[in-house]
Amino acid sequence: MSAPSTDQLIVLNKDEDTVSFVDAAAGDTIDVVETEFNPHEVAVSPDGSRAYVTCSLGGSVVAIDTADRTVVDRFEHDLFDFPHGLAVRESADELWLASTYSSQLFVFDVDTLALLERIPTHQDKSHMVTFSPDEETAYVANIGSDTVTVVDCDTRRVVADPPVGEGPEGIGVDPDTGEVLVANQDDGTLSVLDPDTYEETSEALLGETPIRVMLSPDGRYAFVPNRESDSVSVIDTEHVRNGERKPWEIARIPVGIWPGGTVFAPDGSRAFVANNKTNDVSVIDVDSFEEVTRYDAGIHPDGIAYLADPDAS
Repeated sequence: MSAPSTDQLIVLNKDEDTVSFVDAAAGDTIDVVETEFNPHEVAVSPDGSRAYVTCSLGGSVVAIDTADRTVVDRFEHDLFDFPHGLAVRESADELWLASTYSSQLFVFDVDTLALLERIPTHQDKSHMVTFSPDEETAYVANIGSDTVTVVDCDTRRVVADPPVGEGPEGIGVDPDTGEVLVANQDDGTLSVLDPDTYEETSEALLGETPIRVMLSPDGRYAFVPNRESDSVSVIDTEHVRNGERKPWEIARIPVGIWPGGTVFAPDGSRAFVANNKTNDVSVIDVDSFEEVTRYDAGIHPDGIAYLADPDAS
């Protein structure tokens, strides 16, 4: 079976152990793929040929061929304990994975899923991982330690563990400035870290239980889903407050119940937010900061990725 020529959303349905492939323009479900127990987060290979899915309660990561939409590879490890956050380091053809309760980082070959390295964070509940714009530094949000682990990607060394707010989970990096934005779910704040000193330079208030940070392709906005507020905070990364540039919330968009995984279309015109409790995906117009429609998903959708049409010029 070959993939249709259309952009697609890859939506993980945690409570039915499936992945939905959804037409990004029309909202129709193209296909549903069964995975292992509790698929949580997803990342797509640089060429779009594979989607990698952490099955958090199944203790595995699986690879899905996006053309045939079948599971073609899997990996498990004795130190997988709630494998969760994923990020692709395109410059090195690597896939990085954070295992929450064992507080380990795993580095894989993105093509073969061969394990290249394992890096302990020595923190508590290492949950999400992302990279600096040059992909030389990895950042890991540690929910239990109220810290961010900073890792030199080439040497695989932990170089810092700066403190942030309470219960940091969502984490993203401004592609222009390199600033690290961290959503602290337990105190409802956004911490902004300097990429050179790792010191917190500013803080902004968010909604209740902010759990992700997703930067728009041009870096102008960060969208933060607030789980307990059923909303998405819009952060203007270039906002000037009291004469200083400080990322700040400029809008709050109502969405479904328990919003979680968030992704932008490559052109930045739309964002998509998986609503865990209403079993759908909110489609947001980025110019107006409004929800324009919703797409049906499976049971408890959370992790989400955007798969561009491989035949598009």
